Amino acid sequence: MGARLAVVSGGGTGIGAAVARAFALDGYDVVIAGRRAEVLDDTATRLDTECGRAGAVRAVTADLTDPDQAGRLVEALDGRTVDVLVNNAGGYLARRADTLVGAAAFWRSNLDANVLTAVLLTEALLPTLRRPGGRVILIGSISAQRGGGGPYSAAKAALQGWAYDLAAQLGPEQITVNVVSPGYVAETEFFGDTMTPEGHTRRVAATLVGRAGEPAEVAEAVRYLASPAAGYVTGQVLGVNGGSVLGR
Repeated sequence: MGARLAVVSGGGTGIGAAVARAFALDGYDVVIAGRRAEVLDDTATRLDTECGRAGAVRAVTADLTDPDQAGRLVEALDGRTVDVLVNNAGGYLARRADTLVGAAAFWRSNLDANVLTAVLLTEALLPTLRRPGGRVILIGSISAQRGGGGPYSAAKAALQGWAYDLAAQLGPEQITVNVVSPGYVAETEFFGDTMTPEGHTRRVAATLVGRAGEPAEVAEAVRYLASPAAGYVTGQVLGVNGGSVLGR
């Protein structure tokens, strides 16, 4: 058996890049997918160097809201079996919604970016997932539980509901499906240039541990769910939020 294969959407920066790094260091071959070719290529080159394996991380440029492009990603895998699929693509797409047309566009863009990307990529890769033993991991958000993000919160809540259905569908084939739900994580592009010192302080104060999270900490949760140790864990939401939302 050759190297294991992990596919990480939104793998160019932040949490996605940290997840890709963790898998590459564990000896996986990794495919990172996203819309920005230059960012993906730079990350792949950096991670190859860090893990000491040329070609360990491969970048594939694709807009995963487009069914054709999501389908073409399968072609880039050259018939290989996928051991782990991490649906990380998404984000909060903030646009003014002064009209009903604007509101519809605002909601559709957030649902497309956070839900449709995961659905299309997962559907495209379902036939390639390892049976038994495959892993599907969705990156959710604390906002699915506590709100505050409008259509983004709704989209992440939708991912959780879909994950339960997918876990029931794939469980008989010994494929697990879980959600990792981060809280406030610094050092990502999520807030762009909108984060203020006051906003940072407020979010840190909402935690029990008195600090922001790090992308690598979310990656470690993903790494656990992808491991043999988590073979009996499916249909679950794993919060990585410093205690800012308690488990239920």
